[in-house]
Amino acid sequence: MDIRSVIPGLTVLVLAACGSSVPVPITASPVAQADGAPAVRVAETVATGLDVPWGIAFLPDGSALVSERDTARILRVTPGTTATAGMVDGVTPRGEGGLLGIAYADGWMYAYFTAADDNRVVRMAWDGAGLGAAEEVLVGIPKAGIHNGGRIAFGPDGMLYIATGDAGDRDAAQDPASPAGKILRVTPDGSIPADNPLPGSAVFSLGHRNIQGLAFDDQNRLWASEFGQSDVDELNLITAGSNYGWPECEGACGKPDYVDPVMEWEPTSIASPSGIAIVGDYAYVASLRGQTVWQVPLDRSGQANRLDLGDLGRLRTIATAPGGSLWLSTSNTDGRGDPRGEDDRILRLTLNPPA
Repeated sequence: MDIRSVIPGLTVLVLAACGSSVPVPITASPVAQADGAPAVRVAETVATGLDVPWGIAFLPDGSALVSERDTARILRVTPGTTATAGMVDGVTPRGEGGLLGIAYADGWMYAYFTAADDNRVVRMAWDGAGLGAAEEVLVGIPKAGIHNGGRIAFGPDGMLYIATGDAGDRDAAQDPASPAGKILRVTPDGSIPADNPLPGSAVFSLGHRNIQGLAFDDQNRLWASEFGQSDVDELNLITAGSNYGWPECEGACGKPDYVDPVMEWEPTSIASPSGIAIVGDYAYVASLRGQTVWQVPLDRSGQANRLDLGDLGRLRTIATAPGGSLWLSTSNTDGRGDPRGEDDRILRLTLNPPA
């Protein structure tokens, strides 16, 4: 269906409640592990030689499907083994657009991608060996060379959540009739849930600039990471029908009509937060310009850690694997990075209680 027819060294990391902020100083270099926080290390290299890997979706057998932004390939990956599982037809990569986020549920792989005229979501049946033909789920999401969003995730309610960017049109993020700059919520076949905030609309939240991370925690809360324009990157706790302020606000603005971030990174050079994985009380946020993973206590009990995982370069996606480890993808072949040997790669991280 067409979505247009259904939508009528420095600094400070800030933990914020709506309308207020409490600064928590950090350093831009790796900091010591916080008391009680899991210790994180690189356990192994899962895959090498990938071309701008963007999405990771785990299958019931423990292997993962991985999307490549510019090739339109879907790979099936296990440690040490990479094979092509299928291609997504109609992908038109340009700038930040291409084959982006993927998700798996109930025998279907869902993919968000940039086509010739729009961004869209399709699904393809997975038969255990390969992918079937694509079926449209949602189309008509504005596209551009920048700010295409692209992360998708299934919630504990069985609904599909879709993060879009403003596609370079700042005002679209505040327009409830536009799917740009939003988190959208639809059923697995793309229809509009009856309990969405606005009847007949896919919009779940608005006022976003460019979301690239979505994850649910153990309390069924939705979290999203968002690129700022020049000053502040954000981690937001998403609630139905809420407005997160862009372009009226970059970061917290303390205005009653807008929800302030739970956390801010300032300046954006230490973050540019992309994928999110949540394990227990901590979010793990992969950062592109910051070239690190941030370990963030979601209970707001202390400061975030900039994890020292070695010189990995730009980091795009992080996902919770069966068994509780994390898979982390680099993004050094995306045109903005400095490729290391065997890039791009997927690494497996282990989380262990501190000694």
